[in-house]
Amino acid sequence: MSDKTIKTSFWVAGIALILVGAWAWFDRWANAHENTNYGSIVPWGLWVAAYIYFIGLSAGSFLVSSLVYVFQIKRFEKVGRLALFTAVVTLILALLAISADLGHTFRSWHVMVYPNFKSPMAWMIWLYTAYFILVVLELWFVLRQDLVVGAKAQGARARLYRILVFGSKDDSPAMRASDKQIVRILATVGVPLAIMFHGGVGSLFGVVASRPAWHGGLFPILFLVSALASGGALLVVVSAIFQDGLRRNRDTVVALGSLVLALLLVDVLFQVSETLVGFYGNSPDKIENLKLVYAGPYWWVTWIWQLGIGTLVPIAILALPTRKDPRAVTAACALIAGGFLAVRLNIVIPGLAVEEVKGLTDAFDSARLDTNYVPSAMEWIFSVGLLGIGLVMFGIGEWLLPRETEPAPEEASHVAA
Repeated sequence: MSDKTIKTSFWVAGIALILVGAWAWFDRWANAHENTNYGSIVPWGLWVAAYIYFIGLSAGSFLVSSLVYVFQIKRFEKVGRLALFTAVVTLILALLAISADLGHTFRSWHVMVYPNFKSPMAWMIWLYTAYFILVVLELWFVLRQDLVVGAKAQGARARLYRILVFGSKDDSPAMRASDKQIVRILATVGVPLAIMFHGGVGSLFGVVASRPAWHGGLFPILFLVSALASGGALLVVVSAIFQDGLRRNRDTVVALGSLVLALLLVDVLFQVSETLVGFYGNSPDKIENLKLVYAGPYWWVTWIWQLGIGTLVPIAILALPTRKDPRAVTAACALIAGGFLAVRLNIVIPGLAVEEVKGLTDAFDSARLDTNYVPSAMEWIFSVGLLGIGLVMFGIGEWLLPRETEPAPEEASHVAA
């Protein structure tokens, strides 16, 4: 399949998914939460799982970019700007997902204006804001010189580039060196910021003592490792599609595949440790939660989706000689990226589906008092539309963002310095 066919398919799929999801988006804003299946027992559902999933993809992609802009690892240099763009897109998708879950979305600014700094959620939102600003700034400085060069051409795209660089025409060696230094400073600041903001998501779950499935000190670390593995996996897929990763940049894809395999194995180690400690600790509430995960109504999410499709099959592909084939590596990473949504679902839903007040669901007859949460059609279709928005954003980025230009030979040594 040619690059043109792949990219066309990307656009067609994205637009089709947006059209499919349009009804659910209208329904959500017109009828609020009336057509969702979460309730008083399970108040968080598919959209919260999607939110922490996309947040992980964003943090993971950004931290992979830090290998280029902070640690100067040349092997991954070709995916540096793509990693930053991926971080921006997935963060926007995360915010769209959580906005759907909020009861009063348009009051979210209250957290910024009237924060409670004793609240992990308040800290998380402030960190999100700082992280978003930093990533956008870093991406702008990474692209600035190529935008300046592109602005010298004719046409609508060149006019847009001139607006984005505020009319600047300076693409001198000194300015290139200055931009590179600024990028390194921003990336260096961004590493602890990304760790704090995504570790903060894990902390938001870990500090809830009333939920034994979440309560513990390992959750922030587990969220970070999962973010790195899932973000790296998504980056492999995006690079294969938009950077000719199956041919011209095959070495980068294969190297990223090896990195993702190592991160996935570490993630599996943490998850197995969490499970074994839970069973060995023999806490009734924790055991009940683990039974829901492994043998309850959600068993297929764990055994088929998370462990089978998202873990064992990709590990086999990335560990066997197929690890040197960029097509196989891309397929394995696509399975990993998709499998981590199951990981997020297994965190959110079974953790809430254990009754805190025993017998409550038997005492009242209400659809909103049910531990067996299954996302409604509207929730799924809304999420499909969200995926379509992501695909179109990547397509727009590939069409709009300038190609990387090399400095002139006489400039190269100065810029490298």
